[in-house]
Amino acid sequence: MSEFEQYRSLFVAESRENLENLVTNLLILEKGSDQNAIDESFRSIHTLKGASASMGFADMERLCHTMEDALQLIRSGSAEMSADLENILLSCTDLIEEMLDDIEAGGDSSSKNPDQQVQALHVWLEHQGAGGGAAGKGENQDIKEPAGESCDMIPVGEGAAQDDRPEYGMTIIVAPECMMKDVRAMIAIQNLEALGTIRSIQPSKEAIDEGKCEGTIHLTIASDAGEEALRTAAQGSEIATVEIAAAAATRKDRESPATTPAGKQPAEPERKQAAATPDKNREIKNLRVDIAQLDHIMNLVEDLVINRGRLKQIAEEKKIKEMDEAISMVERSVSELQSLMMMIRMIPLSHIFNRLPRVVRDVAQYDHKEVEFVMEGGETELDRSVMDGLNDPLLHLIRNAVNHGIEDPAVRVKAGKPAKGLVRLSAYRDRDNVIIKLIDDGAGINVEKVKKKAVEKGLISAETAATLTTDEAIDLLFQPGFSTADAITDISGRGVGLDVVRRSIEALKGTIRVETTPGHGSTFELLLPPTMAIVDVMIVRLNNRRLAIPISSIVEVANFRKDTLHRLGKGEVTLIRDEVLQILWLNEMVGSSDRCEILIVVQYQKRKCCIPVDAVEGKQEVVVKPLSNFIGTTKGISGVTILGDGDVVPVLDVNTMQE
Repeated sequence: MSEFEQYRSLFVAESRENLENLVTNLLILEKGSDQNAIDESFRSIHTLKGASASMGFADMERLCHTMEDALQLIRSGSAEMSADLENILLSCTDLIEEMLDDIEAGGDSSSKNPDQQVQALHVWLEHQGAGGGAAGKGENQDIKEPAGESCDMIPVGEGAAQDDRPEYGMTIIVAPECMMKDVRAMIAIQNLEALGTIRSIQPSKEAIDEGKCEGTIHLTIASDAGEEALRTAAQGSEIATVEIAAAAATRKDRESPATTPAGKQPAEPERKQAAATPDKNREIKNLRVDIAQLDHIMNLVEDLVINRGRLKQIAEEKKIKEMDEAISMVERSVSELQSLMMMIRMIPLSHIFNRLPRVVRDVAQYDHKEVEFVMEGGETELDRSVMDGLNDPLLHLIRNAVNHGIEDPAVRVKAGKPAKGLVRLSAYRDRDNVIIKLIDDGAGINVEKVKKKAVEKGLISAETAATLTTDEAIDLLFQPGFSTADAITDISGRGVGLDVVRRSIEALKGTIRVETTPGHGSTFELLLPPTMAIVDVMIVRLNNRRLAIPISSIVEVANFRKDTLHRLGKGEVTLIRDEVLQILWLNEMVGSSDRCEILIVVQYQKRKCCIPVDAVEGKQEVVVKPLSNFIGTTKGISGVTILGDGDVVPVLDVNTMQE
C-alpha cells in the first residue's frame, strides 16, 4: 500500500467521525441556540476543511470553507440558525458523505460537484450582508490568518490574557524521503492542536495547506500536557526529529510579573507535572485496526476453541497427568483469549443510533409532522457480526414509526394528545441477550385495517380474517409485499419493509415481537444474541446421530412418555405442566427412532414446542460455522460445529423449524 493510500484511509476514518459529530450538533441547533453545539459544529467543519485541503481534495475543501463561513456568522452572533440554513447545511453534509464514499473507493471526489450547495450558501451569506464570493464579514479571522501573516492567530475565547498555560517552542523536521511532507506536517499539527493552542507557526498553516512545506516547522504551543505528551503527538513514522525547548514562563506571568512575590518562584513545574501525568500516553492508547484483521484473528480463536475440546478429550482418554496439567493451562489461556477477542469485537449501539435522528427529522419534515426522538442505551454493546445486519431493520422500523405510527399534529390535538409525537429507542442487556425497543405514542396498529388489506391482497379469505386474533393479525404485517399505506410515496407504500425486518433479525438469530394499543401507540421489541460466533449448545443424540440445540432456545428438559401423545390436526401434541405443546419430529433430518425418552422444550417468540431425543450428552461451548453456498439455506439448520472428537454436528435453528 502506498503512502498516499495509507493517508487516504486515515483521512476517511477521521473525516467520517467529524462529519457524524457535525450532523449531530446541527440537529441540536435545529431545536434552539446552543453555544456548545455551535462551537462543536465549527470545530468539525474546520477540521474537515483542513484535512481535505491537505489531501488535495479541492471540491470538498471549497464546500467546507463556505460552510465554515456560514457557521462563523452564527458563532459570532451576526446571524441566527434558520430552517433554510439548516436544510442547506444538512444537504452539504449529505454531499460530503458521498464525497467520502468516492474517496474511500479510490476516487478524488471530483465527480461530486458542490456548486449547487456552495451557491445556496453564498446566497444566504449575501442575504446576511456577508456576500462577495469569499467569506466577507463571515471570514474566519480566528483560524485563518490574513494575507502576509506567517502566524496563526489565537482563537476567540482563548485569549492570551486569560491563558496561563506553559508555552513550548517546537521544531518538527519531516524525513527527507517523505513524498508528502505537507500531509505529514498537517497530521502532526492536528495532533498537537488536540493537546493545546498553537500560538505561532512557521510556515503558516495556509502555506502548508497549499503544499508550501519544505519539511521543517517551527511553532509555539501553549499546553498543560507536558513535553512527553507533545513529543508523542508530533512523532510519527516519517518524522525525523522533534525538538522541544524548555518551558517558557506562562503568558500570564510575563504580562503580570508583579503578581509573583519577590524571591519566590511560581509553583508552575509541580502543577505542570501533575497535569502531564494523565495525558502522557494519550496518543497511543487507541489503535485503528482493519476489521478484516479482527475477523482473521477471530477465525484463529475459533480454531483454538475447537482444538481445545479435542485436546481435552484426548487427555481424558489417555489419562496422562502431565498432559492434563498442560492442557488445563492451555484451556485457561484459550478461554481468556476468547473472552478478550469477544470484547474487542463488541461495538456500542451508538454507532447505529447516532445516524437515526437525521432519519426521524427527514421523515417528519416530509410528512409535515412534529416528532421528538429520544435514544437510550446507546452504550450497550453488540458483536460487529450482529451490528452489521442491524442497520437496515432499525432504519425500516424508525421510518414506519414516524410515517405510520405518529399522527398529524391536528389529529393528535383533536385526540387530546400533544401536537408533537414521541418516538423512543432504547437498548439494554437482559441476561445473555440484548433487547432493543422502539416505542411510539401514535395511533397504534389498526387491526381491522390490517385484516381488510390482507383480504384485498388475497393473503387470507374473509372467513379466516374474521377468526384471527390480534397477534395473528399483526403477524400479517410481516408478510412479503404487505403494506397498509393508502398511497405510494417516497417513504412508504411499496410493500418493502417489515418482511425485510423479520428476515434480517432472524438471520441474526434474533426475534421480533410487537405490542400495540389502539390510540396509544406501538412497541417493537428486538431480542438479539450478543454474538453469533461462539455459543453455548446442548448436545443431544437421536437415532445414533448428534445434534446441537442452542441453550438460549431451550426452556426445559422433560421425560417423554409416548402414551401422552395426542393427535391434533395434522400433527401431534403432548401435555406438559398444563400446556399443550406441539411435537416436532426430526425424522426427515436424521431418521426415526423408537428409543426417544427425553423431550427438549424449546421456544421461539411466544411459541413453545417439543423435540423428542434419545439422550442428552451435555452442555458445550462451540463455534458455529455457516453452511457453504454450495449447500445453501436449509430449513431448521443455522450452521454446523465441530466437536472435540472431530464429529461435524448440525446446529438447529428453532426460529425456522416452527414455520
